[in-house]
Order: sequence, then structure tokens, then C-alpha cells
Amino acid sequence: MTITHFCIVRHGETDWNAEKRLQGQIDISLNTVGQAQAVALRAHLKKTPVFAAAYSSDLARAWHTAKIATADMDLAVSPAPSFRERHYGTHQGLTSAEAAHAYPAMYHLHQARDLHYAYDTGESLAAFAARIQTGLSTLAEQHRGQAVLIFTHGGVLDIIYRLATQRPLDTPRDFPIPNAGLNWINHDASLSAHRWQIITWGDQAHLTAALDELA
Repeated sequence: MTITHFCIVRHGETDWNAEKRLQGQIDISLNTVGQAQAVALRAHLKKTPVFAAAYSSDLARAWHTAKIATADMDLAVSPAPSFRERHYGTHQGLTSAEAAHAYPAMYHLHQARDLHYAYDTGESLAAFAARIQTGLSTLAEQHRGQAVLIFTHGGVLDIIYRLATQRPLDTPRDFPIPNAGLNWINHDASLSAHRWQIITWGDQAHLTAALDELA
């Protein structure tokens, strides 16, 4: 048994998501839509009782999503700070327009996905990617032959997608990372290289009923 299966879920929506405001490691609660998304996740996940373990970023929006979504499962959620969102330093709490106005030079580096730009008080893209890859590889080793459920953030999933597809960190994002979407990837320890594979990405089929109720 050399394959570890991961189901990785972005947290439900927050007001700052709706405003396109950079959250980073600021704790923001789920909004009404996000709570409904988490409940829809719960209805879907209880039909797939295959997980050996569940982990979540300890930031509130991911943690609350995890606790709601796993409420009907006999599965404890363990806090996993390795899967926190990137720390965006001076840009946290700002929209793109606000960041471009307040910090034009730094905003240019942000848009260029500069690997070593750390927003003065934040975390560089290179350091962030290393944190995510180490955390994911550690779980793959710990849970060989098992399925693992992870609740995390959009920036983390950006790194994971690039890891699995061997896409460079400094290229523009051209793939979706929806709130409460399901992303399945595998890690095959029997391979000497390129051990990661995407099975399903950005699946939102389970959210239709929940969002219809709010409409």
C-alpha cells in the first residue's frame, strides 16, 4: 500500500472573500453562505466514510468549516498549523485596489509572484511553498495506504495544485479554487519522481442545493 489519498477542502466563504479582501492569517469568520457551504459538505462527506484522519488549519474560517463538515462523522479533527494561509504582512486586510494604492512597488512584486517578496512583515512565496510541501509530505508518509481529509485555504491549494502538476510558482494562476470545493489528489510513494497526481479538482457539485436555498 504505497498510495495516500487526500481530499483537500477550501474553507467556506467569508465576507472578506466576497469583498476580495486579502485575509492571510487574520482570523475571519464564515458568513451565511460559508456556513451553508459547510453544511452541504457535511451532507456529502458523511456518505464517504473512508477517511483515516482529518486535519485543519487552525485559522477560524477553516477550523469552523471542518467542525461543521465532520459533525456526522466519527472522526476527530486535528489542528495543523502547517496548512495555514500565507502570511501577507502589510497587505493583509486590503483589497487589490487598496494595496496597489498604498504599496505600489510591493504590489507589483505581489502581482509578479516574486518568490522572495515577503510583504515586509509576512512570508515569502518560496517559504510558504516549502511549508506546505513539508506538511503534505509528512502526512503522506504517516498515512500510507489511507485517505486523509484536510481543510485549508486558497493560497495553500494554489501551492498544492502546482506541486501536483509541476507548474512553476511564479506563473499566473489559471485554475479555479472555489470555496468549499473538493480537491482529490494522490501521493504514490513507490515512484522515484513526480509522486503527486490530481484526481479531481474544484468539485462543487455538492454545493448546488445549499446555494439554491440561499438564493
